[in-house]
Amino acid sequence: MTMVAVNTYTHSVTYVTDNILKSLKDIIRLSGLDPSEFVGDWASSHRAISAWLETHDLAKVILEIFDPFTNSLIGRWDMDIAYGWTGDGGFYTDTDQIKYHIRKAGLAPSQARYRLVVRHRPGARDVAGWSSTTLRSTDGLSRQSLGSTVEHAGLGASASYWRKN
Repeated sequence: MTMVAVNTYTHSVTYVTDNILKSLKDIIRLSGLDPSEFVGDWASSHRAISAWLETHDLAKVILEIFDPFTNSLIGRWDMDIAYGWTGDGGFYTDTDQIKYHIRKAGLAPSQARYRLVVRHRPGARDVAGWSSTTLRSTDGLSRQSLGSTVEHAGLGASASYWRKN
């Protein structure tokens, strides 16, 4: 019986990790940015997100879109992680909702760059290739919540994005 629970949770971690990353890749691409760097870092990102989901330490996955000349934030997408929600055990990813809000947020300027940042609980184990950083300021931006975006058997992520006021 324990083996089934472990396998189910491992499957949930894989599903949620895959779909968070796929959603962020769509955001990058549909915002007019080149996803090649993101795709090139896929294995490292997958390893880190999965590791911290497994231990319930991951709190948030963040995609910052910024101006490389001023280092200021142009926009930001957040995936807030939820553990232990009880539902019907189903799974889904709401890609239409994300696509709608990408169109609403608009294309990023041609000079824009992006980076993936994760927030985890204090004391979480280290993952090779990942280190501490500071998020760019969200001053002048307002947060728009999309609600639940990815879910599998109680493990999920709710998306939101930040846009200019």
